[in-house]
Amino acid sequence: MTTKLFLTGIGCEGRHGVNPGEKDAPQPFVVDLDLDVEAAGDDIGDTADYREIARRVRETVGQESFDLLESLAHAVAGAVASMPRVVRVTAVVHKPNAARSLGIEGVAAAASAGAD
Repeated sequence: MTTKLFLTGIGCEGRHGVNPGEKDAPQPFVVDLDLDVEAAGDDIGDTADYREIARRVRETVGQESFDLLESLAHAVAGAVASMPRVVRVTAVVHKPNAARSLGIEGVAAAASAGAD
């Protein structure tokens, strides 16, 4: 049985960006996930573990470094899609401080991975 699962507001820090200084210190990122997961029963072992998913997201954002937000979104989606019981995932990665100088509250990129 496949179930739709949503994890929203996963707070992370990472060193990503193309502008001077953006990779000098960690910046805040927020990740939302839309997942299709295998749910075989009513036990935590029968589905994807939220704790492990959040850990994998934070690890990916914190350990890798990309110029483009789009590339980061693809990396997060791929990392989560490779986890047990995850069939498909769309990762939306928000960078709240990305375009404040333009009067934009935040910027986000989305990428999907998994079975088609």
